Amino acid sequence: MSKVAFCFPGQGSQRVGMGKELVARHPEAAEVFDQASHELGFDLRKICFEGPIEELSRTEITQPALVATSVAALRVLTAETGLRPDVVIGHSVGEYAALAAADSLTVPEVTRLVRVRGLATAESKAHGAMAAVLGLDDAEVERLCRESDDVWPANYNCPGQVVISGREEGVGQVGDAARDLGAKVIRLRVAGAFHSPLMADAGPKLEQAVSAVAFRDLSTRFMSTVSSKLETVDRVPALLVEQLTAPVRFTQAVQALMADGVTRFVEVGSGSVLAGLVRRIDPSVTSLSVSEPADIATVEAGLANA
Repeated sequence: MSKVAFCFPGQGSQRVGMGKELVARHPEAAEVFDQASHELGFDLRKICFEGPIEELSRTEITQPALVATSVAALRVLTAETGLRPDVVIGHSVGEYAALAAADSLTVPEVTRLVRVRGLATAESKAHGAMAAVLGLDDAEVERLCRESDDVWPANYNCPGQVVISGREEGVGQVGDAARDLGAKVIRLRVAGAFHSPLMADAGPKLEQAVSAVAFRDLSTRFMSTVSSKLETVDRVPALLVEQLTAPVRFTQAVQALMADGVTRFVEVGSGSVLAGLVRRIDPSVTSLSVSEPADIATVEAGLANA
């Protein structure tokens, strides 16, 4: 049977109410939120379930909230179905949930790390902008960025969809140049120039937190969206720090998984953004998502029939 990858979403997938039904129906999901709230020192359930979205979308809250929701959904999925992935992959902060899924980090550990990551990125002086460029080849977007002094590719989401990141004026200029070539350009509502060299000042704080954690051996293979390679646990700490300033190579990582025999993908956590991106990368694969209890049976049936 073909291999299965579990995928974990990053910022942008947050929504008010995420995790609420999982917690209401499944004690294992409630336990994840309880553990995360204890580490954070505030009621994560209340913010996730009730909002407002402005509070939930604060970087230092969004990141632990998304990871907790993903791990809660994972616990329910595995408890209800017995499904286990052959490999895990995460988009940006979703890599932390992927590492928890691979038993390299406990819920308290991963919560502490993403709390530090969220605060470090929120406090970064990397003021800038990000924009999604739709309809151009990756190489063309890369060329436009090279011709700018302060804009870089930040997310390779799928063919024809690259997010750029950098200083406000530069992002505007690259966006205008992309429109002249026929692209659609959408500004993202973000607090800074994530996944660009401008975020380097957040690195030392995260590195200190990462170095204090003893990462356990991976129980499941881990595909890095920094390197687009299957990585060993000894490489993980450095990759998590590098991730702050490196682009998210989701397209390349998914293509590498497909080359390795993965044809079934399950997004685990809030929403179905990654499931949609996987389908755009290769429409022939099975791509499903779990964010609510009702999704469990759908995913189980979909994987069985794939």
